Amino acid sequence: MNEEFHENSEPELSADEEALLNEMPALADVGLTRRRFLKQTLAGSLGLFALDLLAHEQALAALSPSPGAVFADKTAENLVKLALKVNGVTKRLEVDSRVVLLDALRERLGLTGSKKGCDQGQCGACTVLVNGRRVLSCLTLAATCEGKDVTTIEGLAKGDQLHPMQAAFIKYDGFQCGYCTPGQICSAVALLEEARRGDVSHVTEDVSATTTQLTNEQISERMSGNICRCGAYPGIVAAIQEVHSGKKTAQTWGFVDDQQLARVRKEDGNAAV
Repeated sequence: MNEEFHENSEPELSADEEALLNEMPALADVGLTRRRFLKQTLAGSLGLFALDLLAHEQALAALSPSPGAVFADKTAENLVKLALKVNGVTKRLEVDSRVVLLDALRERLGLTGSKKGCDQGQCGACTVLVNGRRVLSCLTLAATCEGKDVTTIEGLAKGDQLHPMQAAFIKYDGFQCGYCTPGQICSAVALLEEARRGDVSHVTEDVSATTTQLTNEQISERMSGNICRCGAYPGIVAAIQEVHSGKKTAQTWGFVDDQQLARVRKEDGNAAV
């Protein structure tokens, strides 16, 4: 072959081919763009998926349940009768032997101050006092509290007079969302009794001491079983320390008075303009 082949050279068309090409309509507007094609394909797929899901739901709804399978009442087993004193008032209950103290307080006695957090004894939100000692009510069987004295967060105050620990928590802003606060306060009250008895902890320096003056670090260690996900620990420790030792912690914050509030609102209004 005498002619050299060029890979990028345009192919030669015959006269008939050129005439046919010129007679064809412009192809610029023919067909779908890639973006539009993908959108339509995706929309169609979602539509088919939704129809299929709806069909499955309708088929499941049409199934007739087995007699008593869906609406069966919870039957208690091994019922036990117990009498316990809750916040100074004797309560008589008949509960399933598996019912924990937390559920008995909340569901049977309407004392919802004690919170159910992890329900595994890890967060401390359910802490109450049984015979003056703190317990995790989510892990304590109600049947084991027969004849015992149970104190919840509702029983700490005397009428309108707050317990000193409750007042200190308010003073030092020892809470944010407040969900863990009932357990924190009950645990703190029991902690003070432990200190008076001379109970030791992992960070007690002198285990032979008959009285214990707690440091902030020791308070933190003794409260380590109560978790505050908001992170209000500095206020919690300060509140406990004041009730424990009478030593006031320097207050680094203050309430906003009317004059300051008016100035802030004015500044916010100017900033909005």
